[in-house]
Amino acid sequence: MKETLFNYPEYAEIDGKKYKINTDYKVAIKCNDISMQDIDVAEKGMAIIYLLFGEEALKDTQHYKELIEKANYYLKCGMTDAAEDKNIEPDMDFIQDFPFIEASFMSDYKMSIKDKYMHWWEFYYLVCGLSQSELGNSCVLNRIRELRNLDLNKINDPKEREKLRKAKEQFALKKVQKKKKEFNQEEIKNMEEYHKLLGE
Repeated sequence: MKETLFNYPEYAEIDGKKYKINTDYKVAIKCNDISMQDIDVAEKGMAIIYLLFGEEALKDTQHYKELIEKANYYLKCGMTDAAEDKNIEPDMDFIQDFPFIEASFMSDYKMSIKDKYMHWWEFYYLVCGLSQSELGNSCVLNRIRELRNLDLNKINDPKEREKLRKAKEQFALKKVQKKKKEFNQEEIKNMEEYHKLLGE
C-alpha cells in the first residue's frame, strides 16, 4: 500500500495485483463498526475485505491474510499497534457522535460532510485537527469528549459535580448491543472456502 506525503492510498497491492480501495470515510466507519460486532473473526475479515476491496477481492481467498493486513493498516491510517494504547477507554464513537462531528466540521472548517465524499485518512486527520482549547474555544465534539474524560472527584462544589454527572450521563457512549450478522449463500460459501484454506 503506497502513499506519499500528500496522496492518500487508493490501492492495495499484493503479489503484483492491485486492489482498488473504497476510500470513502463512511465505508471505513462501517468497517470499524463491523470489527466490534459479535461475529466470527473470519466473518469480520470477509465483510471488511468486501467493503474495502470489493467482490473480486472476496473471491481471492488465497490472499485473505494479506488483504486483512492491508485493511488493518489502511483503517488505522498507517499507524502501527505500537502507537496505540489499548487500555485507554474510547471517548468518542464515529456513528453515535456523527451529529457532533458534522457540527464541528461546520464550525471549524465551514464544511458540510453529511453527503460529501472524503478519503478516510483525510476525514480522520481533520477530526484529529478539530479545535481543542483550554480557553473554551473547543468545537462541540471535543467539548463532549472532554466531558466524558472529566474526573468528577476533582470537582469540589457538590452542585457543580451533580450537574456535570448528569451531563456525563446524558452524553455517555452507549454500550453497543452486539448483533449477529446474517449472511447470504454466496458469503457463506466463501466463508467455507476460507475455513478450508485455514485447514479448519
